[in-house]
Amino acid sequence: MMSWAKQKLADVAGTREPIYGPEAIQSVAKQTEATPYTELTRKDFTWSHLNTTCVETEVFYLMSDGGQVAFVQVIYSNVAGLRTTSQFNCKIYYPKSANKPNLWSSDQLSNIDFSDDENSFYADNLAVELSEDGNTYTIKSLTNQASVVNIAVTKTAPAFHVGKDGNTTFGTDPEAPWGTMRHAFWPRASCSGTITTSDGAIDLKGKAAFIHCLQGMKPHHAAAKWKFCNFQSENYSAIAMEFITPPSYGSTVVTIGGITKGNEIVWAGSTCSAAWSKVKDDSEVGWQPPEAVKFEWNGKTNDGKDVTGLVEGPLDEHYDRVDIMAEVPGFIKQIVAGAAGTKPYIYQYPKNIISLKIKIGEEEVVEEGILYAEATFISE
Repeated sequence: MMSWAKQKLADVAGTREPIYGPEAIQSVAKQTEATPYTELTRKDFTWSHLNTTCVETEVFYLMSDGGQVAFVQVIYSNVAGLRTTSQFNCKIYYPKSANKPNLWSSDQLSNIDFSDDENSFYADNLAVELSEDGNTYTIKSLTNQASVVNIAVTKTAPAFHVGKDGNTTFGTDPEAPWGTMRHAFWPRASCSGTITTSDGAIDLKGKAAFIHCLQGMKPHHAAAKWKFCNFQSENYSAIAMEFITPPSYGSTVVTIGGITKGNEIVWAGSTCSAAWSKVKDDSEVGWQPPEAVKFEWNGKTNDGKDVTGLVEGPLDEHYDRVDIMAEVPGFIKQIVAGAAGTKPYIYQYPKNIISLKIKIGEEEVVEEGILYAEATFISE
C-alpha cells in the first residue's frame, strides 16, 4: 500500500502509522535559517476549521495579581471530515494559602459559528472575539455555571510565529504534505475581568499569554510527547514549545519559542531547547513526569547582539495530572488506546517561582518570575 494510503487508513481508523522516517517531516526549523520568526497581524489569527482531520485550539494562560493561575481554552476538532466537535475548558489553580482544590470545567459546545473574517468563535453561551485592531480578545462564557468567564486579554508585545509561515509539515512528498503543525503566539499580554465561581468573582487582573495552534492531522500521529514553558516576570516573558514525533517520523524533535523584554521581541526562533533534568516514576500510569526543568534559548537580536536565556530549577510539588481521555466513554478509551498505542496524560505545574537568566550582548540580568510548565505524554 502506498504511503499516503497507509496514512489515510491510520487517520480514519486511529491505528499506528507505518515508519516513514525523519525524511517525512519538514520541520519549521528549516525555515528559521532564513527567517527566524515573523511578526503577525490580525489576519494571521483566523480559524482554519479544516474539513479534514484536525485539532485547532485557542488557549489563554492567565496569571492574576491575586495569586491565581488559570487558563481558558476552545478546542475544535474534525475526524476525517465526518464529525466535528468543540469543547470549552476552564481551569483555575488557587494559591496554596487558599487550601482549595483546582476548579475544572469542560463542556461540549453546540451551534458552532465563526465571524465572517474567521477571527472570532461563537457557540451557544460562548463568544471569543478578536477586536478590530487585533490587540484584544474578549472571552465570555456561560457554558458552565461553576465558572462564568468574562475576561479580556490584550497583547502587550508583538505576536509571532517561528519561521516564514510557522508550519511544520508531514508527508513523504514535501510539496503535498498530509499533515501540518503550527503555533502562533502572543508571548506577553495583560488580562482583566473575572471568572465567577460558586464562591464569587475572581479578579483575573494580571499577566497573560495566548497561543493559537493548528494540528492538521490526528494529534497522536503528529506528536508523542510535549514540553511547554510559559515564564512571565515583571519585565520579561519566555516561551518554549517542544514536541517529539512518534517513531513513524523518526522521533524527530521540534522546539520553538521566543523571549520578550517589555513590549519588544528580543529573540524568537527554533534554536532553543527543553529538558526534564530530573524525573520520577508515576507507576499508576507508566510515565516519568519531571521534577526539575531546564529551558534554554540561544540566538541573536535583530541588531546582531547575542542572546542567551535560561530557566532552570525544581518544579513545585503542587501539580495536576490530567487524563486527556477522561471524558471519553471507557470502552472507546480502551479501543483507541489499544489501536493507537496511546495513553495520553498532561502534567501541569501551574505556579513555580523561578528565575530567568538572560544575557543580551554584554548585559546580563537575573529576574524572578512565575513559570507555568506542562509535560504531555501520549505514546512511546
